[in-house]
Amino acid sequence: MIDPLPADALRWRCSPDHFSFESTAEVAPIAGVVGQSSALEALKFGLECDAPGQNIFVRGLRGTGRMTMVRRLLDELRPLCRIQSDRCYVHNFKQPDRPRLLTLPPGTAREFRRRLRDLAEFIASGLPEAMNDESLRESRRKLQEQIQERAKEHSAPLEEQLKQAGLALVSMQVGNVTQTAIFPRHEDKPIPPDQLEALVAQGAAPAAALEEYEAKVDEFRSKLEETTAKVSEIYRKGAAAIQELIETTARRLLRDALRPVRAQHPSEAVERHLDELVEDVVDRLGTSEEFDPARRYGVNIISERDVDGGCPIVVENTPTLVNLLGTVDPEFSSENNAAVTDYSRIRAGSLLRADGGYLILDANDLLSEPGSWKVLIRTLRTGKLEIIPAELGWPFRMASINPEPIPLSLRVILLGGGGLYYVLDQSDPDFQDLFKVLADFDSEIERNEAGLAQYAGVLGRIANEESLLHFDRTAVAALCEHGARIAARENKLTARFGRLADIAREASFLAAKRGVGLTSAEDVQYAVTRTKNRGSLPSRRFQELVSSETIKVETRGSVIGQINGLAVIQAGPLTYGFPARITATIGAGNAGVIDIESSSSMSGSIHTKGFHILEGLLRHLLPTDHPLTFSASLTFEQSYGGIDGDSASGAEICCLLSALTNVPIRQSLAMTGAIDQHGRVQAIGGVNEKVEGFFDTCVAAGLTGDQGVIIPQSNAGDLMLRQDVVEACAAGRFSVYSVRNVHEALETLTGVPAGRLHDGEYEEGTLLRRALERAHEYWVKTRHTPQLPNS
Repeated sequence: MIDPLPADALRWRCSPDHFSFESTAEVAPIAGVVGQSSALEALKFGLECDAPGQNIFVRGLRGTGRMTMVRRLLDELRPLCRIQSDRCYVHNFKQPDRPRLLTLPPGTAREFRRRLRDLAEFIASGLPEAMNDESLRESRRKLQEQIQERAKEHSAPLEEQLKQAGLALVSMQVGNVTQTAIFPRHEDKPIPPDQLEALVAQGAAPAAALEEYEAKVDEFRSKLEETTAKVSEIYRKGAAAIQELIETTARRLLRDALRPVRAQHPSEAVERHLDELVEDVVDRLGTSEEFDPARRYGVNIISERDVDGGCPIVVENTPTLVNLLGTVDPEFSSENNAAVTDYSRIRAGSLLRADGGYLILDANDLLSEPGSWKVLIRTLRTGKLEIIPAELGWPFRMASINPEPIPLSLRVILLGGGGLYYVLDQSDPDFQDLFKVLADFDSEIERNEAGLAQYAGVLGRIANEESLLHFDRTAVAALCEHGARIAARENKLTARFGRLADIAREASFLAAKRGVGLTSAEDVQYAVTRTKNRGSLPSRRFQELVSSETIKVETRGSVIGQINGLAVIQAGPLTYGFPARITATIGAGNAGVIDIESSSSMSGSIHTKGFHILEGLLRHLLPTDHPLTFSASLTFEQSYGGIDGDSASGAEICCLLSALTNVPIRQSLAMTGAIDQHGRVQAIGGVNEKVEGFFDTCVAAGLTGDQGVIIPQSNAGDLMLRQDVVEACAAGRFSVYSVRNVHEALETLTGVPAGRLHDGEYEEGTLLRRALERAHEYWVKTRHTPQLPNS
């Protein structure tokens, strides 16, 4: 039989005398992140290395200081920034649905926009005024006179010949076209042919006059066509010359206006845009189409950088598709539910705001937003950002635009947990190529002199930064103990300072309510209790069900084939333990051991694996020269939800051997621990909560001094039990046993020696000797049981 653990082994004590200060007001605050040297080195490398794909995945639990360290390193290292530029979109005159991207030197975009705004004002008012200048009007008048003279020179010989033939050359305006025709003369004046026809009908002109007119027209028709063609060509060239004069003047005026812009922004893209702008203005001269020059020729700055502004560091807390990429906002019109948009409605997202610097994202938040992960990966892979218009719901519609892509050079820092890292690594083939730097944040630090001093420094910093009451030595010791409880590992303290800070804040609040000047251990312990109680409804409800015997849990007596296993439930950041009644039945047959949970599809894969290990252990413990021929079943009674984990496999094998041997198990004990195929009891999680869960059940039923919990010996160093549990153990009213193997567990549970195997046999009077004999009896019974004939 093994002895229970002594009370001083059930909880690590941090003595206030360990600290030389009276309160954290005397302690130098620790500004950085504690105990993350490996992660710090990886982060430094990722921030300073400028090779492709050196984006960073910061792996660790929330509250370990991931964000704090990233921001602090960026502030301290001030890493070399990539090339930074101002980015603008302007109207694309050749492809209006594809706004043009202009990349300008940092800090110059606003001046560029101002100058083009001035140009738009000049186009709207100054240019029309300049085009109406007296000198230009005089030039146009002279050109028109020259055109008239040249036309007259070409038409004069024909006019003279027609006059001698009694005809006249007449020009007529038909719509926008000038036509030339031959008219007859009457009383030496040209008249229309239909008027001559009327005069003939009235007898005012000879009857032959009409025939003579038509004959003469036929005679001069070819000369008329030749002269008309020449005159038309003169007028056409003249009009072109006038238009050329107007356009040349406009170009000169516009280029003069743009000369300072070209000088200040000497880039090929700006030159091309300004050339096209000039031609667009010239093309619109003299047209009746109304437009807004400020809108058509404006500049939309979507990203700008200061020359000495440092690297942009952007934290995107809501990484939706729109927030990451940016979008094209619609401009709604009351007509036909239509929406319009153009370059001026393009809006930047956090990817562009971080261009040249660093974008920090939470991986869980990123993956929870539809489409955001794929867009991020595509952007990092191609190095180009494509801004897409917003989706409009019915009944609105919008003509789509497709802005030119924006070249990006930035470093993305993803914060996420270990499980998520492995999921991304397995599911996305681009992940490892794009996130080559892994910075691992440990959730624990060493429980040594340095670790305790760091705790004091962190608490001092929190008190200073948040104006909390400072913590006296007893409070610091109590918070160190709470840190050890959260870590739940031997010689470790939690590095999840976010959880520790929550308790520290509440403790300070409670101390302030008491009207004292310092936070003490009493306040810390009360804050821990309050935090636990706020989330303890599931635990309280379970104890109520046990007390009312709705859930059957026995804490007295002994029962064959029944044992108290232990399980845990999660309630936010808190974990609660509770007992679970496991039963086993056995009889002759060939079915083997049946796990009712697995057969009912109510168990997870780890539980199923643990059950198969149990079957292997059973063969190891019972080395017969014949098959194990019995039918047995195991189940968690009154379990109506799924279960997982292998921490109950030690209890299950003990329960099964109890049923096989008819040796009863003490119901005053509960057991937790996984097993291997050689009978070693292995460590499990949640050991403190499991012990406390059974303790609370026993308290509700009444402590007898015979009750306790069996845990793996490898978990003994992890114990940080509540003070009331430790006191009960010290007083002999409750016990905690640690076991190395299933033999020690069986002896503690049954009071019967388990036995050790020697030459294929167990000692007389041992439990495993009896189990081996019963297995043989079942085999004999099964072998001699007549088989039913096949039907």
